[in-house]
Amino acid sequence: MALEIEGILQQVLPEVNGTSKTGNPWVKQDFVIETTEDQYPKKVNFSLWGDKVADFKQYTTGDKIKVSFNLESREYNGRWYTEARAWRVDLVDNNGFVSNSEPSDIPSSPLLPSDNGTDDLPF
Repeated sequence: MALEIEGILQQVLPEVNGTSKTGNPWVKQDFVIETTEDQYPKKVNFSLWGDKVADFKQYTTGDKIKVSFNLESREYNGRWYTEARAWRVDLVDNNGFVSNSEPSDIPSSPLLPSDNGTDDLPF
């Protein structure tokens, strides 16, 4: 289940590091956004894991961002805990356009006119 939400970055919590049972290092970053589209704005806490933590350092409090995430629940000692696990974060500009830091997979088209003022169209 992949979900998306937009909001203003309110708080970046301290980074947490550790080692798994198998001896592998891990890193986790929590952050809070406040929704802007709802009549009654809500604050939501998200978690980023692994490589995504380094990518997140480019954002600062007050940035409008779009978060793609999955919800995941687990049981511990008879209680259930739910986590909103972010897997992509993009900056949203004032016009609502999403810009990401990842390279585009769309190749340039040879059918589009170039910006140098000349084109090879016969008409």
